[in-house]
Amino acid sequence: MSNKREQQRLAKEQKQQAAERKDATMKLLGKVALFGVLPVFILLVIFTFVSQGPTYSPIEIADNDHVRGDAASPVIMTMYADFQCPACAQEFALITRAWPQLRDKTKLVFRHYPLTDMHAYAWTAALYAEAAARQEKFWEMHDLLFVNQSYWSTLTTNEVELEFDMYASQLGLDLEQLHADMTTDEVIQKLRSDQRGGNLAGVRSTPTLFINGNLVVVNSMTRLIELVNQAAGG
Repeated sequence: MSNKREQQRLAKEQKQQAAERKDATMKLLGKVALFGVLPVFILLVIFTFVSQGPTYSPIEIADNDHVRGDAASPVIMTMYADFQCPACAQEFALITRAWPQLRDKTKLVFRHYPLTDMHAYAWTAALYAEAAARQEKFWEMHDLLFVNQSYWSTLTTNEVELEFDMYASQLGLDLEQLHADMTTDEVIQKLRSDQRGGNLAGVRSTPTLFINGNLVVVNSMTRLIELVNQAAGG
């Protein structure tokens, strides 16, 4: 009987020791994760955030933003748009009609917000416009893309790139340089930073327009002029 009890005691001790070893192993693995894996993960997150480039709110103007109008005006009109979005083309036309009465009262900032899940050529059009900016022709390409949107939106992928090349040629751009710039990190990151900044600002569709950081809905030229005058204090 005593031998049996001794065996039971030894078995119990072995189980207890095994449990203690398992607990010690788990604690060690936890420390490895905390002091080894976690710092690496944190560094990876920081690197990813930094490598994506900074974002700017609708009330800020970045060095690589595209701005037209009165640079000294305190009124900032920031538009997030997709070159293939029909509503954006309509708002572009509205702003164009109102612009003679606005140019001395505000500055217009264009930010890219291509809806690639809806518009097959939105990203390509944005790349062309951004690459054209590197040859000082952003607004000229911007205007051509919106004016001709109803045509190029119906083309095939190969045809639309030829069409965009034709716009670039009309503007006197160096096509080889344009195509090279379209693949650069600077151009691609500009588009992505604009999108991320728009997301943070509450942009969910296009066009989205802000006046001095306030999201506004504009359905007429008269309303747009009224909103800018109010922001200008006039």
